[in-house]
Amino acid sequence: MDRKDFLKTGLILGGATLVPSVSAFAQNLTENTIDKLVDKDGNFIHQPLAYSNNHLEPYMDEETLHLHYTFHHGGAVKGANKDQQMIKKALDDNNLETVDFWTKKLAFHLSSHILHSIFWTNLTNKKSDPKGDLLKRIEKDFGSYDKLKMYLAKTSKDVDGNGWGILGYQPYTDKLTILQCENHEKLTQWGVIPLLVIDVWEHSYYLKYKNKRADFVDNLFNIINWDNAANRLDNALKLTI
Repeated sequence: MDRKDFLKTGLILGGATLVPSVSAFAQNLTENTIDKLVDKDGNFIHQPLAYSNNHLEPYMDEETLHLHYTFHHGGAVKGANKDQQMIKKALDDNNLETVDFWTKKLAFHLSSHILHSIFWTNLTNKKSDPKGDLLKRIEKDFGSYDKLKMYLAKTSKDVDGNGWGILGYQPYTDKLTILQCENHEKLTQWGVIPLLVIDVWEHSYYLKYKNKRADFVDNLFNIINWDNAANRLDNALKLTI
């Protein structure tokens, strides 16, 4: 994909972060199409997971995964479609009194859809470590993998209220970067492409870990799919060529 196509297919993440809808999310497990966010008509779609609800046990319990994916992620997809329809209606009616409201709602719901879609592919049922170019960049930008883990874990644990910890690639500086995202649409950087995201909304952990967010984040490192993060980095780098 060249820069013209990248800009053409871009999505607005949180009203502030430009994220490509194809290349940054296109590297999937062979049987998984969860990164396809829209259908041929441009409607947002909730793709099936590539694994069963108990696939991430014991670190993420079956009930939490089911509720999280079905109702929280699924609700965001439904919300984004409604927001998009209401914006279109406002434009068709030449009545922009409510368009600001629906634009903010779309930033919230679509950002949730994007980040959740990445989150599910970032997880696996076996422990892995970064390697190859991703590991080299981690060592260059953070000093070591252990330092990156400490930084990402601390940032995720300390999100005020609900939100995400994000490891991303910043093409404007050719560096990996860490974001602390409150809710979905705040504290972003222009152009950052998410590679690995950690969902620290309470719905991600409360049934199993109660109020112990830190325990959830620490345990999540046992099931992070670093191969998926590496594939996302490969795709992100292609955008800069």
